[in-house]
Amino acid sequence: MSTKYLWALMALPLVFSACSDDDDDDNPMTGAESTTFRVNIENVSGGTLFSAGGVFNTPAGDPSPGPLTPGKSYEVTFNAAPGSRLSFATMFVPSNDLFYAPSANGIALFDGDGNATMGDITSQISLWDAGTEEDQEPGLGGNQPQRGTGGPADDNTALRLAADDFGNLPAVADVIRVMLSYNGANNFTLSIENISDVTTLSTSDNNMQPVPLAPGVWVVHSADGPLFSAGQPDGGNGLEALAEDGDPSALGSYIASMTGLTSPLAPGVFAVFTGDNPMFTDGQADFGEGLEALAEDGDPAALASALSAKSGVTVSAAFNTPLGAESPGPLLPDGSYEFSFEAEPGQRLVFATMLVQTNDLFFAPAAAGLALFDGSGSAISGDVTEQIDLWDAGTEVNQYPGTGPDQAPRQAGPDTGPTESGLVQIVDDGFSYPAVNKLVRISITPQ
Repeated sequence: MSTKYLWALMALPLVFSACSDDDDDDNPMTGAESTTFRVNIENVSGGTLFSAGGVFNTPAGDPSPGPLTPGKSYEVTFNAAPGSRLSFATMFVPSNDLFYAPSANGIALFDGDGNATMGDITSQISLWDAGTEEDQEPGLGGNQPQRGTGGPADDNTALRLAADDFGNLPAVADVIRVMLSYNGANNFTLSIENISDVTTLSTSDNNMQPVPLAPGVWVVHSADGPLFSAGQPDGGNGLEALAEDGDPSALGSYIASMTGLTSPLAPGVFAVFTGDNPMFTDGQADFGEGLEALAEDGDPAALASALSAKSGVTVSAAFNTPLGAESPGPLLPDGSYEFSFEAEPGQRLVFATMLVQTNDLFFAPAAAGLALFDGSGSAISGDVTEQIDLWDAGTEVNQYPGTGPDQAPRQAGPDTGPTESGLVQIVDDGFSYPAVNKLVRISITPQ
């Protein structure tokens, strides 16, 4: 996070509306027996490599999947944040294991000034040898997909740039044209066009032929080597089947398993209360007491102050320092916030923490709050993530998660972005979000 204002709030001290310093087990405000609880909020959004990705297999305008023959194109529309790169792979079909792809580290989608990459990027595409099957003359080998079903393993297992060992490989720009269009709001369209013709590939039997391309895969990433590493053997995630047989299914499955939203969580606020939820009401507009600043900018200060003065709230505080950290800060993957409080039967818990890679979304329990005791008066304990929802504050128009230019990591300043004037509700904006348990884990432990 480089946006200065977002974490300026981190120096905020914890603000309690009520607290107990007594050593006994009675709530000092009511005299009833109370229990001390510890709540742990863990960011579990790590573990994915790609922010977006998938398979392309249907030529534009065609009704069903198929190879890319001359004059046709595959198209993919995707969102990406500044700093992201694009990688893809598609088989050079008249070969044993050759495929087109950018460099192993992909194509930068933005320059150093944040300007989007646009136009013809074919010059950044190369023809690669997967190093998995022994090469034969392109367009003539008996073990190639158009004539056979596979051949012996390659003696050289290093994935490398294709060598023109048979003297007939066409130039990349004679087979494929790759274009990037920028649609605004960090949204792109990738077009992979087959521009070969019946004279493109000449073979030693004095024949000529076009070069069909096969269905392939694409990913948006920030780490190096998302699909392969030059000079190293294939990683065994499905590239071999794509490069030898034009089958992207295995690599597509791997990509799907490694694609997701990775996001910090922001400092938040909790409150123990009786009566109505003091933070928000499902289906009603934001109260205007600080939830907007928390949900849009990760700033809990105003909401913490408002809760401290609310009727029915017995304890409230901001939480802002990850476990093990020496100072306040955002909650990165694998990190946790913790807070403790005392409560008695009949009281409930509500908390809110921003999902930072969004415009105004936050995690919180159901609108009625989280019951801290069961029907028999016993304190609850354990993982309560299934009782947590991803809420939309309804204060700012939502953009694609993780890439929106008006989201906190990318916006020019706090309270930036079109006002929504909507309602607080569980998010339902047409975008796809991971399940709550793929982003956060909440546990509660009575002491």
